[in-house]
Amino acid sequence: MNATINLLKNSEIQRVGTQALLEALGPVGMVRYLEEHDGGGSGDYTKEKYLQPEISIDEILGMGQEEK
Repeated sequence: MNATINLLKNSEIQRVGTQALLEALGPVGMVRYLEEHDGGGSGDYTKEKYLQPEISIDEILGMGQEEK
């Protein structure tokens, strides 16, 4: 038995997979599937974004210098 391996780029796999989902499920079904598959993330960004420490531009720029 001769098997051929088709090596696609990740972008091509995503394009073909998205097209297959769209054709099989329709636009609404595709979005519902993707939302279910993604898991919706975790945490509460709206609350957590205010818990981040305030950092100045100078501190941010200095972070790269510390590693050298």
